[in-house]
Amino acid sequence: MLRTWLTEQFDLTVPVVLAPMAGVAGGALAAAVSGAGGLGVVGIGYDEPAFITAEADTARASGRPFGIGLIAWVSDTRTEMLEAAIAARPALLSLSFGEYARHVGAAHDAGILVVTQAGTVDDARRAVDAGVDVVVARGSEGGGHGRGEVATLPLLQGVLDAVDVPVLAAGGIAGPRGLAAVLAAGAAGAWVGTAFLACVEGRNSPQARAAVVAAGETDTIYTTVLDIGRGIPWPSEFGGRALRNAFAERWHGREDELRREGVQSEESVVWAGEAVGLIREERSAADVVAEFAAAEALVRRFDA
Repeated sequence: MLRTWLTEQFDLTVPVVLAPMAGVAGGALAAAVSGAGGLGVVGIGYDEPAFITAEADTARASGRPFGIGLIAWVSDTRTEMLEAAIAARPALLSLSFGEYARHVGAAHDAGILVVTQAGTVDDARRAVDAGVDVVVARGSEGGGHGRGEVATLPLLQGVLDAVDVPVLAAGGIAGPRGLAAVLAAGAAGAWVGTAFLACVEGRNSPQARAAVVAAGETDTIYTTVLDIGRGIPWPSEFGGRALRNAFAERWHGREDELRREGVQSEESVVWAGEAVGLIREERSAADVVAEFAAAEALVRRFDA
């Protein structure tokens, strides 16, 4: 069994954390990941406190540790979301993409560890200065929102050299080879979203899961136009990587014009990372976690 800080801290059998994908990583998926030996995290987008409480209760039903992930710029002005998340007593609270530093103390007072996603080495240093317990080095390959400047491997190396807290790697990790690679580099585990996008326990639709299975590694785009077109005020430094659609293809690179014209997008968005080409079928979360466990044999090759 692979043993890292992550597995020891949360009593895991596989050093994998379910990324808190809003609209996909609900309580059922989080419970399935935790029950299989990883750490399931419930992803919260723009939801009400009652939703947070209900999904946390579902995740808790596994009897295993779980986490909750909030979007910092949303919960910073809607403190009731943060209060509901802390009241749910997860083992881990993710606060990413916005001002989170002033909320770290409240989580710590409740005995909850705090993690944030960093897209640059400076992001990681600021996180440690804010008292964050774990840093996710999230590269530009990753699906969903985040910075787009630095790829996972160079970012991971820089963050590992820069901070003295446990570091998880995110972006482009969809199976045992990717997990083995980041563990060999010194990460405590992987923060994984795309690999779980086709899981039957997810909150996303069958159509979205089918689109993920059908996509190749070149079928994603990193852009801000999908949020502009939906009227969602994400901070400009955080674009998002998703499956290409007609709206993104039409407007990418024409952001100012899109804002001026006020064109709205009615197309569905499937957030996914570059590792989407490795997802070939719908599976259970337990099957995905079990596949990641095969990283142990790859890592042991370094001991030979």
